[in-house]
Amino acid sequence: MQVMEFEIKPQGKLSIGLKELWDYRELFCFFTWRDVKVKYKQTVLGFLWAILQPLFMTLVFTIFIGDSIIQKTQLPIPYPLFALSGMLLWGIFSGGMSNAANSMVSNANIIKKIYFPRLIIPISSILVALVDFFIAFIIFVLLLFIYKVEINYLAIAFLPLSILITCLSAMGCGTLLAALNIKYRDVRYIIPFMVQGLLFLTPVLYPINISSNPIAQFILKLNPLSGALELMRGLFVGYTINYETVLISLGTSLVLFIVGILYFRKTEGYFADLA
Repeated sequence: MQVMEFEIKPQGKLSIGLKELWDYRELFCFFTWRDVKVKYKQTVLGFLWAILQPLFMTLVFTIFIGDSIIQKTQLPIPYPLFALSGMLLWGIFSGGMSNAANSMVSNANIIKKIYFPRLIIPISSILVALVDFFIAFIIFVLLLFIYKVEINYLAIAFLPLSILITCLSAMGCGTLLAALNIKYRDVRYIIPFMVQGLLFLTPVLYPINISSNPIAQFILKLNPLSGALELMRGLFVGYTINYETVLISLGTSLVLFIVGILYFRKTEGYFADLA
């Protein structure tokens, strides 16, 4: 009788392993739904928190800096909608990156017991942030009608690209930090400070042209979320998309994605030993 041997091992370090990820696609749904339920378990407001968080931040910044930004930059749209559009995408990035960075440590017991593509865990964490985005987006649409803002319906086609750029950025940073967090547990303490700092270094609450300094503008354009925000705000009639910013930002997000994924694949061999 012929004996067949099977060796279970991850894909090559320079491969994302799309086929293997597809084979384990049911795990994406399992981990994502599990994390969503855990996130809102035993909460009184439940999914409403996905709406209240960006709305509260928008309200605070509208009250304290909204008028000054409108006067300085001549925004063609109401500031609350401008800020909320930024907070929605920022929620995907910050929530996805933070959850992904801690995901491998949080799932250490599962990692040690069975084999499956480790990338599923951080990617599922980003999908959880994406669920929150779509819940809050419903309120964003309602506010568009309340403010009676004209919509550029042709620019709606750019919305999926905007979300994709944001997810690629979150995935790149999240997988890189997840791999580092396995080995260096200091990373978990750095992440909150990083998120707070990046919020003010990203044109979420202000447009890129808030500064006339060309160096500052170029740095803002390098931010991977800048292009996503430009495409998102292209929905508003009167807002001109800076396509140079979109291209530069897209390039940065792709670099972050490739670096994060490759480092994750390179180091995932010892995750079970260190987790």
